Amino acid sequence: MDSALSASLAAVAETGQPLEPAAARAVLDLPAADLPALFAVTSHLRERRFGRHVQLCSILNARCGACSEDCAFCAQAAAHDTGVETTPLASRATIHAALAEAETLPVSRLGVVTAGEALSDAEVERIAEAFRTRRSAKVHWCASLGCLTADQLRRLKDAGMTRFHHNLETAESFFPAICTTHSYAKRLATVRATKAAGLEICCGGILGLGESPDQRVEFALTLAREQVEAIPLNFLVAIPGTRLAQQPPLPPLEILRCVALFRLTNPQAEIKVCAGRLLLRDLQSQIFLAGASGMMVGRLLTVAGRDVPTDLQLLADLELEPEPAAE
Repeated sequence: MDSALSASLAAVAETGQPLEPAAARAVLDLPAADLPALFAVTSHLRERRFGRHVQLCSILNARCGACSEDCAFCAQAAAHDTGVETTPLASRATIHAALAEAETLPVSRLGVVTAGEALSDAEVERIAEAFRTRRSAKVHWCASLGCLTADQLRRLKDAGMTRFHHNLETAESFFPAICTTHSYAKRLATVRATKAAGLEICCGGILGLGESPDQRVEFALTLAREQVEAIPLNFLVAIPGTRLAQQPPLPPLEILRCVALFRLTNPQAEIKVCAGRLLLRDLQSQIFLAGASGMMVGRLLTVAGRDVPTDLQLLADLELEPEPAAE
């Protein structure tokens, strides 16, 4: 590792301040031999911010498929022939049952996720009613419902939602190559409307879409500028029938360098590794050394996850503990 990057990392470890852009870009080029030194800093930052606790969350796929948007990676886009089952908006009973199931796990948040650019006012009210009529002493309500308005977000907050999830997906400079049916500005406006409504924002995206290393840094710095509370990192699992079906997967060490990049540029944020974690193969435990502070467990949307007991054993083996139950 060159002396300039080594000095920059030492300063980050001492102060907890974000890594400068040039040094952040250098992280993505580090050889494998230098990764232990990098991970000494990223794991230190994680532990200083979160201790030995990790944030676990799970999701309910509350409306699947038939999406009008053309996101190149997505199995649920109507323009893609992927064989994904189309389902209507979940009932209140189904949403409540998902919360009951989440309460049996050591997760602190349940996200209700729907396909599509946004829900209608009537559909937002249906979700809000489900939140309003069932609260948990252990699991917070979250949701990922598309590009909602400030009024819709406030209604969900009043009903009991504490955090809204809305990914920017990638760097602004790369977004037109991934989606043409809505703008990056619209997604960014939803992130800011969420903050204005007094909600926490969970905002990340997918890496390995074909973006350049410079665009990964651009994306990480955008999230730092927006001061998001949580960053879910997904890694592309190429799905047959999508426009990215032939995109090769990121190698495990490249995934870990990406996790480290986002920790070093967003030292105060939760960083959760979500879809694509299986691409790490035997290196899954290394996400925490690289700076991740959490992961999604249980069923995902349209790609494989891992069984919950195996994930909990992973944490136990690392002497890490799930985040305590919500107050």
